[in-house]
Amino acid sequence: MRSAVLAVLPFALLAIPAAHAQEADRFTLRLGALNAHAETTLSASTTYQDQPYRFSETFDFGSEEWVPRVDGVFRMGDRHRLVFDYFNYDKKRRETLGEDISFDDTTIPAGSYAEAGLDFQLATLVYDFAVVENDSFSLGLQIGAEWAKAKATLVAEAGDDRWTDSASEDGYAPVVGVRFTARPGERWLLNLQGQYLDADWGDFNDYDGSITRANAIAEYRFNPNFGLFAGYEWYRLDVKRSVSGDGIRDGIAGWDQRFKGPVVGVTLAF
Repeated sequence: MRSAVLAVLPFALLAIPAAHAQEADRFTLRLGALNAHAETTLSASTTYQDQPYRFSETFDFGSEEWVPRVDGVFRMGDRHRLVFDYFNYDKKRRETLGEDISFDDTTIPAGSYAEAGLDFQLATLVYDFAVVENDSFSLGLQIGAEWAKAKATLVAEAGDDRWTDSASEDGYAPVVGVRFTARPGERWLLNLQGQYLDADWGDFNDYDGSITRANAIAEYRFNPNFGLFAGYEWYRLDVKRSVSGDGIRDGIAGWDQRFKGPVVGVTLAF
């Protein structure tokens, strides 16, 4: 996706007509919601007692969920910006047995259930330097820090038996990105942004992997201080962790988590 964005940018620059000059906003705040579809892929590979084993399964959290999305831009000069982004996905999914299930001498009664929950948060603060800045468009390169936290929970109940488990990890690391902003008209703004983080760059304990995000929005200003925007967001968390135990060597557990969907919201500018 990053390669595709970079390949399209030169053509986008040529295609954008000149716009009337606008007074630059000192501070811009976008408050919105993402209609997120979440998809999880769990994988594992290991060698146990000299036999290789591999596992991969994709899980769907069901229907889309409206989740908060916030970003802000503080313009410190013609080419200098601070950009902040925050995203939070928190959802549970429950599966319930509609009838008894029996195998051997064990019966799982109707009404038994398993409920999985996922709470993922991502916050980013970057410095953005505009390598190109004029009245029609701006192209910026970004560097900063990103914080991520993921918490997974599982609750299962069968008859009088109940099981609960949870795991939570968080960390931070440097992040790099690219931004392209165009003004095709006096009231219109188009903004494309992509960012990348490698877990090896920061403090994610013994996890390896990456976090990638990309978004595109179109914004319409009713006046200099208020507008509406709509677009599309895509996030990917791809992590792996080495595991070991009795008889196990070179074990790797993987988690590929993706969020995507349309985003809408309001813009406040000062």
